[in-house]
Formats: sequence, structure tokens, C-alpha cells
Amino acid sequence: MYPELFEIPLIHLTVKSYGLMMVIGFLSAVFLIRRLSRNITPDPQLITNAALYSLIAGVAGARLFYVVHYFHKFRGHLLSVFAIWQGGLELLGGVVLAIAVIFFYLWRHKLPIRRYLDILAVALMLALAFGRIGCFLNGCCFGKPTNLPWAVRFPYGSLAYTSQVNPDLKRNRPHPQLKLPDEFFSYLYEGGGPTRILKQYEGLTKEQKEMLKENDKYRSLPVQPTQLYSSANAVLCCLILYLFRRRAQNTDLSKSSKKLFVKPGYTFSLMFILYGITRFFIEFLRDDNPFEYGWWAIYKGGTVSQNLGIYMLIFGVVLIAIFQKMKPDKLTLHTSK
Repeated sequence: MYPELFEIPLIHLTVKSYGLMMVIGFLSAVFLIRRLSRNITPDPQLITNAALYSLIAGVAGARLFYVVHYFHKFRGHLLSVFAIWQGGLELLGGVVLAIAVIFFYLWRHKLPIRRYLDILAVALMLALAFGRIGCFLNGCCFGKPTNLPWAVRFPYGSLAYTSQVNPDLKRNRPHPQLKLPDEFFSYLYEGGGPTRILKQYEGLTKEQKEMLKENDKYRSLPVQPTQLYSSANAVLCCLILYLFRRRAQNTDLSKSSKKLFVKPGYTFSLMFILYGITRFFIEFLRDDNPFEYGWWAIYKGGTVSQNLGIYMLIFGVVLIAIFQKMKPDKLTLHTSK
């Protein structure tokens, strides 16, 4: 686990692994978008501009989604909402706002929206693959304890470790998964009763540090590497969407109308269906998101992401029905000079 890769001298600003992987994913997505759209855009700079706007919107959306999801952490410290360098982003929120911004940008410049959305779908999955590797390096989005040979252990003080040594009533877990002596905790008195908090590793005594090293039962439980599952899933979805779009493009160029699901926009719709289904099932292996029971939840007792996965599946099917009724836009090929 490497949440912080290195510190920039003089300004003492640390480079977060999660943020770096998001940037790598963004640059990879921009490269792929430019490659796939080189024959349908008169000006490649338009695509680069759209990508830059989507990056800004993606970061803002990811932060906004995190703040809404964990608003209790920001009560009384509202200015910390803007402290993105301290961590706290959720990919799904970034994707939603980035798509909305790109949709508006394409409409504003009168570009073939559905064809670009198809390309965007492929690129988003590529970016997501890198983003989930960032989750693994950061230690978030962790999985449930398991004895599988490829299970991973996160260090003391990580999100997974903190979750295991505390009860989690929001996941119907009244007792800790890992029993740790009370001397490793401190108590914070705010508002109501005392809140038990795991001590920072630097604040432990030499004897306590030796206990962690010598006693295996105080190590974190091995967990499912759900971040890597999600990354592999994003790569697979990217490949499927790429092949699906190429099939539709070849059918379009050959003027054939016999094949099903080849209209512009279908690849974009399929992204929601594929990701919604796979995210729903991956959530069964995760151990971080709380269960939700709100009136809005289709899947009672599931996580927010599981319910969003169902909504994404429904949204993808609705988009297919809408695009089926729409006439295909005229394809104008542009040869690169």
C-alpha cells in the first residue's frame, strides 16, 4: 500500500498514488479518444478541450459524491470540503459529472453526440482500470476477509485494518473482525459519548510496535483484492465495448442494415449495462460501503453502489430504446493530413 508516493521538495506537497493513477488514466483516455475519433472530427483540438473540461468536472464530481456520501466527516469543517489533496474522491461521481459536461460540450459544438459518446464509453473504462489500481495503492475500496491464496493484507492504520478492529453497525457487524487490545485505542469526547479511535502508528510505544510485529494475530486479516478485480473488469469492459463499437462502425460503412444493435449510441448504452451488472456483483466481495435502506433503494439492504448499478442497468436499457427510435446521424469521414 502506497497512498503517498513522494513529496515535492520546498513546497512539501505529497503526490498521492490515487491522484497520479487518475491522471495516468485520464491521459490514456485522451490518447484513445483522439485515436478513435480521428476520422470523424474536423479538429482534434475539440476533443482535447472536451477531455480537459471532463477532467475538471470529473475531479469536482468525485469530490462532491464523496462529500455527500460522508457528509458527517465535514460537519463543522466545511472548508475542508475543498482540501482535495487530503484525499476523498469517489470515481462514480466523477464519471457522472464528466459525462454530463462532455454531453453539453458536444451539443454546444454541434458534433455527432452519439458517435462521440460511443468513443467516450471505451475510453472511460480504460481510465477506470487505472483509477482502480490507484484505489489498491491507496488502500480504499477493500474487500471482505478471505483465505484465498491471492488475498492481500493491508498494514496497521489502513482503512481495511481500521474497519476490521472496529464494529460496523452500518454493515450489520456488531463486533470487530479482529480483536486488538484496548491499549491501541484512544478516546475522543465530542458531543455525545466517547468515540474509540485507533492510535496512529507513530503514537504507539516501542512495546506496542513489537507486539504488532511478533504477534501474527494482530495483523490485518487477508482480504479480497477487490480493487484489482475492478481494474480487470474495467479492462474487459473496455475490450468488449471497443469490439462492439468496431462492429457497429464496420456495419455503418458497409451500409448494411441487417445486424442488430449497430446504431450510434449503443456502445455508450452497453457501458451502463455492463458496468452496472459487474459493479453490482463486485459489491458482494467488498467490505467498505455501508448498507442502505432508504426509500430510493431498489435493492433493500444493498450498498449505494449496488443500487446505482441497478439504476445504471435500467438507464442503459432505456438509452437503447431511445437510440433505436432515433435516426442515425450522417457520418462524415475526415482524412488526416
